[in-house]
Amino acid sequence: MHWNDDPEWAGVGKMIEVNCNYRLVIDNLMDLTHETFVHSETIGDEHVPEAPFEAFHSDSSSTVVRWMKGIIAPPFWHNQLNKKITYDGLVDRWQVINFQAPCTVTIDVGVAITETGAPEGDRSQGVNGFVLNTITPMTEQTCMYFWSFSRNYNLNDQSNTTELRDGVSKIFFQDELILEAQQRAINENPDREFYNLNIDAGAMWARRITDKMVENEKKRN
Repeated sequence: MHWNDDPEWAGVGKMIEVNCNYRLVIDNLMDLTHETFVHSETIGDEHVPEAPFEAFHSDSSSTVVRWMKGIIAPPFWHNQLNKKITYDGLVDRWQVINFQAPCTVTIDVGVAITETGAPEGDRSQGVNGFVLNTITPMTEQTCMYFWSFSRNYNLNDQSNTTELRDGVSKIFFQDELILEAQQRAINENPDREFYNLNIDAGAMWARRITDKMVENEKKRN
């Protein structure tokens, strides 16, 4: 998580105590299609669930990559892009979500003017952020959720930092409400089976990895 203190990035963050099992937070971060429904006024739109994605995994990590090319930027990203470049046209948007066992998720996000090379690696005509997340379990149904948002533009603009802190805090508060509702629903329906969809691939692999870690730990004990 070098973005937290890298001089080429500026960041801000908080800690939230959430009344849910820590793995629900990881599920939420690994599947960003929920943005369309939970964060529609800021970062969500119909392009997120409609865009194709790729999912990869190793013994200790799970990664989901999604590109949305030639789209209208959602309000949050339109606002951030115009802090660097005055532009109202189409953009290429990306989300690269990486889970590192057992409880860390880094999300590479941003937008760039469409057809300027962002999918090929040139993000100079856009803005880039990293959402950094680490979750510490407190009990079976509570956790401490540490997050920060680092950016690589307007590094010395404190008003931009404050705006991002308040904006991302609002987004995560919306997540908190959903996560706690999920936990209550699970408690009320303990025998209900979970169904995984195609979009759950990243979260599914994250759960399998932590399940295996728990089993190995039990064997050692």
